[in-house]
Amino acid sequence: MEIRSLGNIDFDTLFEAFESAFGDYAVKFEKEEVRAMLVRRGFNPNLSFGAFDGDRLVAFIFNGTGMFEGVPTAYDTGTGTVSGYRGRGLAKEIFSYALPYLREAGIRQYVLEVLQDNERAISVYRAAGLGVRRELKCFRQEKAKVAVSRFADESVTVKVIGTDEVLRHRDFCDFKPSWQNTGESIVRAGNSVICIGAYSAGELAGYCVFDPATGDITQIAVGGQHRNRGIGSRLLAETVARIRCEGIKVLNVCESDTSLAKFLISHNIPESLCQYEMSMQI
Repeated sequence: MEIRSLGNIDFDTLFEAFESAFGDYAVKFEKEEVRAMLVRRGFNPNLSFGAFDGDRLVAFIFNGTGMFEGVPTAYDTGTGTVSGYRGRGLAKEIFSYALPYLREAGIRQYVLEVLQDNERAISVYRAAGLGVRRELKCFRQEKAKVAVSRFADESVTVKVIGTDEVLRHRDFCDFKPSWQNTGESIVRAGNSVICIGAYSAGELAGYCVFDPATGDITQIAVGGQHRNRGIGSRLLAETVARIRCEGIKVLNVCESDTSLAKFLISHNIPESLCQYEMSMQI
């Protein structure tokens, strides 16, 4: 068994390992969906590492790299072990192997998310030096079951906008987005996401960023002075109409943001699971 960088490994090999590692999940992953996910999350193959049994990749940590809240950061965008190789502590070995290379590359922080009920993984992460930063809630619903309401204010118009407009109004959000939902992530996603804005009297009142192929709503936010006018509901209705898959999801809503959680629940998008965001200085 050899641990080495994934810098020269082709995507088909990476996907084969990913698919094998998560083959027993209820959710199945398409190749292009995984490719888009890695791009959006800043996957850096040179600073990602895997365990190889001969030529076969049997365990891996896919790291994304970039700035997160002003700190050079590596983000665990996917850790997995192929069935038959589990229980050997390979992920822990890969993580320990990676740390010196991350430090040498100027990375100063490591961030990941883990399901709250995955007590074994949490204990492993704590032993490695990571601590809980905050609690993140995730919401999911079938598109057909989302409660979209009619919107009567004809002075409000909705149109597609550029990512630059979203970045200029990122203060509309009441909490700092998680790694996969930051402005930087939206820029990395490129044309795979759509940004729409709601305008009132020529002024941007709110926006929504979403992936029409996966139903992932990255950000939905309304400016403080424009709230309680149904603008969020209008944006949600426009988003649902543009989503091409059967379901929608809003991942990693900070536990402290009760207003967004209440908004989603009021539109019949219930909470589906909770995660911890964990981090460590390196």
